[in-house]
Amino acid sequence: MQTLHVNGYDMAYLEVGEANRGAPLVCVHGSLNDFRIWGCVLGLLSKQHRVICVSLRHFFPDHWDGVGDTYSIAQHVDDVIAFIERLDVGPVDLMGHSRGGHISFRVAQRRPDLLRRLILAEPGGELDATLDPDYKGGPSPLLARFTTAADKVAAGDVDGGLEFFVDTLEGPGRWQRLPPLMKQPLIDNAYTLIGQVRDDRPGFSKTDAESILMPTLFIGGAKTKGLLPKVLHTLAAHVPNSKVAMIPYATHPMFEQAPQKFSEIVLDFLAD
Repeated sequence: MQTLHVNGYDMAYLEVGEANRGAPLVCVHGSLNDFRIWGCVLGLLSKQHRVICVSLRHFFPDHWDGVGDTYSIAQHVDDVIAFIERLDVGPVDLMGHSRGGHISFRVAQRRPDLLRRLILAEPGGELDATLDPDYKGGPSPLLARFTTAADKVAAGDVDGGLEFFVDTLEGPGRWQRLPPLMKQPLIDNAYTLIGQVRDDRPGFSKTDAESILMPTLFIGGAKTKGLLPKVLHTLAAHVPNSKVAMIPYATHPMFEQAPQKFSEIVLDFLAD
């Protein structure tokens, strides 16, 4: 593990692969995870690329208590931009999963000069009225459920809060079926849920999507349910230079469930 001092914070990261393999691939994890989540594809991807997996502010190895206002989408976007600048290696390939996909999308909007290619694995977020004819405004039902999970964690019921959160995304009983090795990172990062419900995350707009001009790959699990597939396909339809790849039988944690297929899709895209 290494760190870069970014915006007053020591940003931890893992780096694997040789530096002379073209543009580095920077990987941004999603909610309740950290740089460890990429472990199942790190070996496969690093055979052809220098891979740099970051842990966002307040995630493991940090153990945050949920107090303060330094956890937000805006802060994490600022941090990833500054992190890439500090690497000082020229344009990078950027890959984000879930909430990390949202962050990566916003980095691409703000600083396209820092990126060569963009990979979004089921980016988290919601669509605004310009992309969703069913948009009604106001607090989303998903945010309400995440708030319930965060309240449980804040009250000391970490297991109950994580069960509520995971089952909201993956279906009833999913938390109980997770093996201990997959549960531990979620437990380590449980208190970041408290910050997440205060994210005030902006919805994706048609203008946002049309502004992403670099080659972009959207990856999804063919069996993912809920809002995530709608967001993925809608954004892909409006991002000008994009393609979509769906992994059969997989759900939201598709690179854990199908690491070989996920890696093949990513490597093929980066080699184009």
